[in-house]
Amino acid sequence: MTTCLHLRRFSTFNRSNTIPHRTIPEPKGQDLDFVNVVHSHLIHCDWDKLNKLSAHFTPFRVNHILLKIQKDHVLSLEFFNSLKTLNPISLTLETHSIILHVLTKKSKFKSAQSILRTLLASRSIDLPGKLFDTILFSYRMCDSSPRVFDSLFKTCAHMNKFRNATDVFSRMKGYGFLPTVESCNAYLSSLLAFHRVDIALTFYGEMRRCRISPNSYTFNLVLSAFCKSGKLEKAVEVLREMESVGITPNVVSYNTLIAGHCNKGLLSIATKFKNLMGKNGLEPNVVTFNSLIHGFCKEGKLHEANRSFSEMKVMNVTPNTVTYNTLINGYGQVGNSNMAGKVYDEMLRNGVKTDILTYNALILGLCKEGKTKKAAFLVKELDKEDLVPNASTFSALISGQCARKNSDRAFQLYKSMVRSGCHPNEQTFKMLISAFIENEDFEGAFNVLMDMFARSMASDSNTLLEICDGLCQCGKESLAMKLCHEMKARRLIPEGFDRAEHFNSMTEKENRTFG
Repeated sequence: MTTCLHLRRFSTFNRSNTIPHRTIPEPKGQDLDFVNVVHSHLIHCDWDKLNKLSAHFTPFRVNHILLKIQKDHVLSLEFFNSLKTLNPISLTLETHSIILHVLTKKSKFKSAQSILRTLLASRSIDLPGKLFDTILFSYRMCDSSPRVFDSLFKTCAHMNKFRNATDVFSRMKGYGFLPTVESCNAYLSSLLAFHRVDIALTFYGEMRRCRISPNSYTFNLVLSAFCKSGKLEKAVEVLREMESVGITPNVVSYNTLIAGHCNKGLLSIATKFKNLMGKNGLEPNVVTFNSLIHGFCKEGKLHEANRSFSEMKVMNVTPNTVTYNTLINGYGQVGNSNMAGKVYDEMLRNGVKTDILTYNALILGLCKEGKTKKAAFLVKELDKEDLVPNASTFSALISGQCARKNSDRAFQLYKSMVRSGCHPNEQTFKMLISAFIENEDFEGAFNVLMDMFARSMASDSNTLLEICDGLCQCGKESLAMKLCHEMKARRLIPEGFDRAEHFNSMTEKENRTFG
């Protein structure tokens, strides 16, 4: 629903409206005298005398003082900032609009956006709309520049106020103003950072309809949007469009396409794009090779991953932490801890910084092969490296103990994990439960399941049924009854599970036990 609202807003305010021309009444009497006195103090930088007058500032007087000194943007900003301390009540929306006009007219966009960020940070959601109106009404009075609206739009984009940014853009169009391509890029970038690909692509289409010419950064963002949404053919079309409008695709363009194809397992096409880079005079960088190595490792093609690793070194592209971590993890996933160790040794020899991901990958590889003692030794190494075990570290260690059918040790590690403030995921719980069931320790499986329920997670119906039956068979009817009640309360009754039959069976056993 929110997305639809965003998309509809792009199509509103298309007609060209007349910019209103409003003025504020001229100061008279005491107001006029006060404005002239303050103006004199400001011109002579007599801040001590100005401070003594602070109690007498009103929004009306402040606005006229700013209008009087607006040609000096430095003095205007200094005066505006002083009022934050001297008399903050005098700083109204109209006052803010005047200082924004002053600064943007002098191309002091960073200062203007700083004021906007502070103003919009903790206010209501409709404030940007009210501010737009205030800026609009004082636009002609201050003989302003369209960049004042651009600054508002860009600030909303940077602050991830997507609805406000969309509204400002639509209203700008209504009055014949358009944001700069740089501000449009800021909006696209923020949208993509929050995975709002649909809105980003719709906004790009609106940019083109408004004839806002995209630059290479725009095209790269659109490439990224199509790749994130899995529309790789559309992404390739964007690359061709870049070339057709005379914008040469850069390394980022190709890296985006390569990563997109690698994520989809289309490694041969990704490799072709890497080769195309060289033909077009572009050198693949560490990001290029990291994407390819990750793609090959993800598909279990370690030979090809290692070949890309060798190629990058031949091309004098220095592998970084991500490169080594990806390879170590790749070898660990296929159960080749020996090769993972060799890559780790090379990493150390080359002085590349290790991190927790390095050790997690090594530990997981060792645990997959049941080498839990070596994995435990690596955990001790974490202290020396000033690294703290995280959820993935514990999960890897638990998997190692589960592989060795040591469910009790796995459960101890789980308890240590929770005490350390790490949160087990669903996969960790399932490993533990499977290990207990395999060892026919249904009470242990029950205890893990209760913890799982407490974290709002649930096991599959077959596992629930197996635990329930196992508890009944080993004489733990009270636990089986408790599990059945939990399953009923959470609406997790497995298909084919005859509750009445289980309850009757358990009741009969209880009656026989207690007479």
